[in-house]
Order: sequence, then C-alpha cells, then structure tokens
Amino acid sequence: MSEWLVENWWALWLALFLLFAVVEMLTLDLFFIMLGGGALAGLVADFAGADLWLQIIIFCVASLLIIGFVRPVALKHLHRGPADRRTNIERLIGESAVVMEAVSESGGLVKIGGDVWSARSESGVLAPGQQAVVSAIDGATAIVAPQPESAIQ
Repeated sequence: MSEWLVENWWALWLALFLLFAVVEMLTLDLFFIMLGGGALAGLVADFAGADLWLQIIIFCVASLLIIGFVRPVALKHLHRGPADRRTNIERLIGESAVVMEAVSESGGLVKIGGDVWSARSESGVLAPGQQAVVSAIDGATAIVAPQPESAIQ
C-alpha cells in the first residue's frame, strides 16, 4: 500500500482536497476550501511530474496566496449589508422618477429608469416633467413624492 502511495501522490492530494471540502461544509468560513485549492495545486504539480518536496511547496504557496487574495474578496461578497441585498422591486425605492402623466393620489404615470409605471402621489398633484422620488411600491404601482429642490441637479 505504501509503495503504491509513493508512486501515486495524486491520490493523497485528491483525498486532502476532499477532506478540506468536507470540513469547509461544516465550518462555512471559507478557510478550508482555500486550503483545498492549495491541495488541487499540489495535485496539478504531481501530474506535471514535480518532486514531492516541490509539490508541498506549491501547496503551501498556493494556499497562502489564495487565503491572502481570494478569501478577503469572497468574504466581502458573502457578508454584504442588507441594503446591498435589495432585489427587484426593493431596489426601486429611493430612485428618481420623471412624471409622464399628471400623478395624483388616485393615479398617473411615471418613468423610473427606462420603465413606465402607474403611480400614485403621497400628497398633492405632480405635473408632467416634474422630478419625483419613489417612496414605496404597492403591487404594480409606484408611490411617489415630489423630489426635494436641493436634490434636483
């Protein structure tokens, strides 16, 4: 068995990668999967014909580089704040809108981004061409308010 292992280090690198992947699934801290990336680098080095000492150095260097450069970026994307996670309709809240057809408390049309939405005003009547800001979405209707004068550019 040990004779086969000496001739087939790739099996050890593959087993090490799988072990790191399982530990990563249990911990979920993006550390062990980075070590798994180093183990894959060692596997590639073995397939390229590198000696064992060089494979170990490649494993160490690749692991350190991945932990130092890839892990911080991955953690940043993983731990985004709630505002960054807004999707679909939630992203429209706070966006600027242009009144296309007079908007009152009973209805009207606004253009948000490149889309035309049915809209209702929070208070008063907004004239066509006036800038507004989306304060809420109610079904398929945007609830808008006049944009403050200081915010108009």
